[in-house]
Amino acid sequence: MEQTYDVIVVGGGIAGYSAALTLKSLKRSCLWLGAELFGEKLRAAEYVRNYPAVTGSGAEFAARLEEQMRREGIVMTHGRADGIYAGEPFTVTAGDAVYTARAVILATGVSHRGAVKGEENFLGRGVSYCAVCDGALYRGKTIAAVVASGKYAHEVEYLAGFAGCVHAFCLYPNPAFAADNVVVHTQKPLAVEGGMRAERLILPDGELAVDGVFFLRDAAPPAALVGGLETEGSRVKVGRDLSTNLAGLFAAGDLTGQPYQYIKAAGEGCTAAYSAHAYLSGRGV
Repeated sequence: MEQTYDVIVVGGGIAGYSAALTLKSLKRSCLWLGAELFGEKLRAAEYVRNYPAVTGSGAEFAARLEEQMRREGIVMTHGRADGIYAGEPFTVTAGDAVYTARAVILATGVSHRGAVKGEENFLGRGVSYCAVCDGALYRGKTIAAVVASGKYAHEVEYLAGFAGCVHAFCLYPNPAFAADNVVVHTQKPLAVEGGMRAERLILPDGELAVDGVFFLRDAAPPAALVGGLETEGSRVKVGRDLSTNLAGLFAAGDLTGQPYQYIKAAGEGCTAAYSAHAYLSGRGV
């Protein structure tokens, strides 16, 4: 049987790393799952402020974190979580991979790049954040993909294998695709509209009728990952111990709200790890 971990930490940033580091010190079995280690934003930072003992660029900060990872034996499993299902145990899916744990710490951060007015209103009704999960539902249909980065170009190609036509709204320079049923747009849609389902994208120069819209970016809205999770806009509602409304699920870092600072993310990752440890101890695990 596959291992059921004590805790799965979802998110490759500072909050996720801090949680994984703390869980190791607490001797808890942990899977740290992330799409990208520490992220482009940190590595591109010209200078990191407000983090004790750190003076230098984001790239230097990331190098120090990676050195600590090696020293402490912390390893991140690469994968972008596309579903977290509450239960005993929790189930976390990342493409074809499936993981289980008794508790989960959500630390995916926030990503506003590619966000479009109305997208969350149609979640599960024509709006998706996972090409692998939902691409086959649109066989022969016309769909759109709002693509935040070139690293998601392969997901557009995947969608093109099912859809009749994919309108790719690429928010990065020089997009190119091998599939001949991909239509490239360089403008960003203004809104998603429809009735019971998403039916059209509103564009700066008109509108486009579609059967579905995929948003391909680093972090999906938390409510898209976890059914039944209480949120306020893009922020997850948490208690003082960073617990959510779902027993055994904790949240840390930028997705709990401002300030969006590395030091706040690290502190919350640590707190969430201790809270998950206390939750499991209270259940006799």
